[in-house]
Amino acid sequence: MPTPPSAPKRPFSITRHGDTRVDDYYWLMERSPATIAHLEAENAHYREVIAPLEPLRETLFQEFKGRIKETDMSVPVRRRGWWYFERTEEGLNYPISCRVPAEGSGDNPPEIGLEQLVGEEIIFDENKEAAGHDFLSVGVFALSPDDQWIAVGTDFEGSERHTVTIRSITGQGTLPDLLQDVYYGFAWAADAKYFFYTKVDEAMRPWQVWRHAIGSEQSEDHLVYQEDDAQYSIGIGKSRDEAIIGIQIGSSMTSEFRYIDAAAPLSDPRVVEARNFGVEYDLEHFVDQRGDAWWLKTTNEGATDFRLMARRVQDSVWREIIPERPGSRLEGVDAFATFLAIGERSEGCPALRVVQLQVGDDPFGSDLLERSHLVPAPAYPSSVGTGGNPNYETTHLRVAMASMTTPSLVATFNVDTEEMVILKQQEVLGGYEESDYVTGRWWTTASDGERIPVTLVAHRNQAELLADGSLRPKGPAPLLLYGYGSYEISIDPRFSAMRLSLLDRGVIYAIAHIRGGGEMGRRWYEMGKLAQKPTTFSDFVRVARDLVDSGWTTPALLAARGGSAGGLLMGAVMNLAPDLFHAIIAEVPFVDVVTTMLDASLPLTVGEWEEWGNPEASDLSYATMKSYSPYDNVSATNADGAPRTYPHLYCAGGLNDSRVGFWEPAKWVLKLRDASDQNQAILKTEMGAGHSGPTGRYDAWRDEAEVIAWLLNELAITQ
Repeated sequence: MPTPPSAPKRPFSITRHGDTRVDDYYWLMERSPATIAHLEAENAHYREVIAPLEPLRETLFQEFKGRIKETDMSVPVRRRGWWYFERTEEGLNYPISCRVPAEGSGDNPPEIGLEQLVGEEIIFDENKEAAGHDFLSVGVFALSPDDQWIAVGTDFEGSERHTVTIRSITGQGTLPDLLQDVYYGFAWAADAKYFFYTKVDEAMRPWQVWRHAIGSEQSEDHLVYQEDDAQYSIGIGKSRDEAIIGIQIGSSMTSEFRYIDAAAPLSDPRVVEARNFGVEYDLEHFVDQRGDAWWLKTTNEGATDFRLMARRVQDSVWREIIPERPGSRLEGVDAFATFLAIGERSEGCPALRVVQLQVGDDPFGSDLLERSHLVPAPAYPSSVGTGGNPNYETTHLRVAMASMTTPSLVATFNVDTEEMVILKQQEVLGGYEESDYVTGRWWTTASDGERIPVTLVAHRNQAELLADGSLRPKGPAPLLLYGYGSYEISIDPRFSAMRLSLLDRGVIYAIAHIRGGGEMGRRWYEMGKLAQKPTTFSDFVRVARDLVDSGWTTPALLAARGGSAGGLLMGAVMNLAPDLFHAIIAEVPFVDVVTTMLDASLPLTVGEWEEWGNPEASDLSYATMKSYSPYDNVSATNADGAPRTYPHLYCAGGLNDSRVGFWEPAKWVLKLRDASDQNQAILKTEMGAGHSGPTGRYDAWRDEAEVIAWLLNELAITQ
């Protein structure tokens, strides 16, 4: 095994609440020549370790390519007189955005195929934009209301700060307008003469909304709103009925919404409801069939799993139209002229409910929930949600769905007839047969009695699907367990053509839906945050142990994977149960929790205190974080004094990552090597990318092939 690089230890003491922590590698937080040299040495070591796996990586890459239709197009979406879509071409890394003229009426696209394209106009070719760059992310892409212009925001470094230009769709060239340091979120005014955008502060917190007049310099832009409370961030968007421009202001626990009439862009934003600590709400604006303007509010006020409220814009009193249903989280509502599409969670899976609005003084009626219909799911467990639905006046809802064995599909649901027609399903080349694989739910019980759901998918040679929808193993097999468990984010069942390379080699894939995520409702999230955060990690360990005890796998065949906050999960379980896993994949891992949460100058720190706690202000938060922080709990010995052997580790970071500092994985890997020389720990740092890694599809496939090659080798699968 090649010898990994070393780095000098320069002890740095950090004292809080009477406790002193000594960090030997604190100096790596500075982006100095010495730091860059160390990262490059780590990358050289990584390449040396990975080099023997090149034939396997190439085999996997070719398998990925062989299953994916490289020249393809998305289902067109109608917007006024045009069908808009994206297409890809074999050999090109990025998509091409296009449109063709639309004839007649209706939102269901004609049989438009690549061979039948007539009158195609290329709106934006990301391949041309990416020429000469190793990285491209398009964070702003917004058509003007008159379909004449498009605002494009590009990032060539992974910093998530975009340069926005205004380009003609109709051959008029590019306007001289040039905006720097633009964040996500963008909205055109109704007259297409103004638009609104957001900017971030030095800590990468979106905190300002600006208004720009077409044809002017950015220095002349008008500051519309500034959020001075560092725990709050802002976003901006336009309602589907195009009547308002909304400014969403929120922390992880509190919301506020302000809006501007899209037809009066020079007006000041108005508050719908002022923030009230602990109260969250999302708003949807729509105009009913009689012409009355309404607000719809999804809120947790008086409802842990949220309820749906409504009122006319000119009124002040809200009325409940869907009550809370404990355990079934109401996730949001999309309002159309004649119906509502309601997102919720059912049995731990995302589901979609549709209900028609009534004509009259009360468009909702007293039995809205009873009159609604769930859009049928393709399998269980699965994911069902809305697709591209830009049009307000429609009776056909575009839906998207998939399961672990059902390739992603786009369908249209006729709200009047409840008929669903599949418009396009992901084509898996190479003879994919869904019946060759099985998926289902498996449950385990935590020490406090909570039942934890696990989604499994396997080749039918490895597992048997039972009549009740559960799975039973046919014998211990290699298993990759994925987890996240933070921010109420749910890791839902999705299809992956690349995952087939694991399943076909006998590897079982599982997702642990642990607390801290949102799979089982708001309560599930609250039981895995702040002082209860350790529950997230103990849940994952319990799932892994029970998979072993139930005959699914063995510790020698068990691997785990997670990224970002899921990387924190990986680091924490490595310390909790180092002998339980053979290999760990931790991507952009948030592992130096205490040091990061003590530094309010770092990106996202202040806004994260409601998720993790504030270790500066609270000794309890400090002690809790220190108890699980992966970096702080690396040890050469177990609790019984025996030498600790960690799982083999594949770790990845990004030099330009604005969410998890590049130094966190770099420091962690060094400390792990100091603790034990019995395990392999390798680090790959993307020197020209950020949090999400490579952006081009071929680059991303090669990157994934490399990760999977390393994993298969660790599991003694060499072909």
